[in-house]
Amino acid sequence: MYFIELISDDVSSSQLTFRKQPKPRQLVFGALFASLATVLQAAGGLLPGVGYFISPFSTAPILLCAMLRFPLGVMSYILTNLLLLILHPSELMVFPFTTGLLGLSVGAAFHVFKRRLTIIITGAIVLTLGIHSLLYVFHFPVLGPIVSKSFSFFITGGIFLFSFLYNWIWVDVGLFCFKRLKKIKAW
Repeated sequence: MYFIELISDDVSSSQLTFRKQPKPRQLVFGALFASLATVLQAAGGLLPGVGYFISPFSTAPILLCAMLRFPLGVMSYILTNLLLLILHPSELMVFPFTTGLLGLSVGAAFHVFKRRLTIIITGAIVLTLGIHSLLYVFHFPVLGPIVSKSFSFFITGGIFLFSFLYNWIWVDVGLFCFKRLKKIKAW
C-alpha cells in the first residue's frame, strides 16, 4: 500500500505557491540552490574522507528546484555544472551523471507521476543509466576497481537495486521537505 498510494497534495500546493512568486525571486532561489549543490558536490574532492559522505547531499538542492518548477531545476543543474567546471573540474564527471541527474529526474517524475513507486522506479532507471554510461561509455571507474569494464547482468542488477534504494530515500526526503515547506507561509 505504501508504494502505490498517491503522493500528498503538499507537492502540488507548494508548486502553485512557488509559481506565484516573482520571476527574479525564483531565479535567485535557483541560483542559491545551484551554489549549494556545487559546494556539496565539491566537498567530495576538497575534503578527503568526510567529503565523500557530504557530496551525495548535492542531490537535494537540484531535487527541490526541479520539484518546484522543472525549468528552474534544469537551470540549477546547468549552473551547478558550470560552477563545478570552474571550481572543481574533477567532480564534473560524477555530478552530471549521478547525483545531479538523479535530482533532475526525480523532480521531473514528481511533475509527471502521482504514485510513489513510479517516481522511485523512474529515478532508479535514470541513475542506473547514468552510472552505466560512466562505467561503460566513458570508462570512468565510478564504483572503483571492483567493477570490471565488461558488461555484466549481475553488476547491472546490483546497480539497479542500489539505485532503487537510494532513490527511495531521496523521494521520501523530497516529500518530507515539501510537507515542511507547506508550513512556511513567508515564501
